[in-house]
Amino acid sequence: MSDQQPPNTKLLPDSFNDGVTAISYLPNPSVSLLAASSWDGTLKVYDTKDTSLQLSQAMESGPLLCLATPGDKAVVTGGLDGSIRRMELSSPSSELIGRHEPNLGDPSLLACSCLAALPSMNVIASAGWNKKVSIWDLRTQGAIANVAIQEKAYAMDADDGQSRLVVATAGQGTTFIDVRKTDHETTAIIALARQSHLKHQIRSVKFFPDGNGIAIASIEGRVSIEHLEDLGLPPTSAKYTFKCHRANDCVYPVNCIAFHPRFGTFATGGCDGTVVIWDSQNKRKVTALPAFPTSISSLAFHPSGNELAIASSYTYEEGEREHPRDEIYIRPVLDSECMPKLKS
Repeated sequence: MSDQQPPNTKLLPDSFNDGVTAISYLPNPSVSLLAASSWDGTLKVYDTKDTSLQLSQAMESGPLLCLATPGDKAVVTGGLDGSIRRMELSSPSSELIGRHEPNLGDPSLLACSCLAALPSMNVIASAGWNKKVSIWDLRTQGAIANVAIQEKAYAMDADDGQSRLVVATAGQGTTFIDVRKTDHETTAIIALARQSHLKHQIRSVKFFPDGNGIAIASIEGRVSIEHLEDLGLPPTSAKYTFKCHRANDCVYPVNCIAFHPRFGTFATGGCDGTVVIWDSQNKRKVTALPAFPTSISSLAFHPSGNELAIASSYTYEEGEREHPRDEIYIRPVLDSECMPKLKS
């Protein structure tokens, strides 16, 4: 067992004026650039190495619900108004990639609730309340492919190696979409649609790093580990659900999941203000960090796996009330805090 002391947590400056909706590192492991979006409509990019603000941009989309970091030089955001915008880090303004079309003409269903990047194909996927997944080429404007889904989309992730998306929807459904690109066209085809093993609303879904399974978090203080045998992928561990983010009789929503890029363990963040790292293979808790001031709305591991970004931001699970300031913390992590723990 390591006798190293736990690293100190750093607080990023220049906080948002409203809730933090998403955080994501740019994928270059040699730099430490973290993008963050907010209900106040602002995109910010921080250098977490020296805890400095590098960029702050109003994205002209109303509240920002999500973001994606497809490369080292740009960030893509999704807005409540249905717009998908790209912000080049070297540019003074953002560029409109496209906009969701309302379902049945209802403008209240425009919102872009989730984004995911497929960098090898140079495309972004968006989903939202219009019950549709759209594929966007970052070099052009307008969707290059669309596919209808059964319900509103609440969360999404991408497996770039398989060119596959997973979308978590209302009704506890998960839809897997294969994206294929030729010289002439791009297609998005539903490969599998099924119910998750959770009984309450899904907040987050993430592919395992090898793409052979998914982890799903719900408002009921549970996480489900599910595999993709139906897609011809071999299971790497047992399928199961487990309880987490609970205190006595109080059950807290699990808002977010982030996988460690090297070890395959994953962190969860809940409305109890705690972050816990889990080993799904051995069904064990690895590390529990000290509690943060309020709900954890988003998590992201640095591409190197050496630090974890944590958005401590009230998610209104108890309605309108006084709450601590919305902040982003950077926690350097030791390998011993993230490595799988073998059963004794």
